[in-house]
Amino acid sequence: MDIKKNPNHRMYLRVLRQMSPEQKLLKAFELTEFTRELFLHGLRNRFPTSSAEDLKRIFLKRLDKCHNRNY
Repeated sequence: MDIKKNPNHRMYLRVLRQMSPEQKLLKAFELTEFTRELFLHGLRNRFPTSSAEDLKRIFLKRLDKCHNRNY
């Protein structure tokens, strides 16, 4: 049962199909970098008095919690 409406899904799939493998890989790298920056921005907001070194330590510790340990 799909409760959430997603009117642009077909357009999204069409765009993905039109992308070359290289474009898809570059988009994946871009989204990974965007996610990291967003995560760091959230940490800076949550810990505004922390130094850059402390933020990096918190970032790596929390990133380690998210790591898939199945492989």
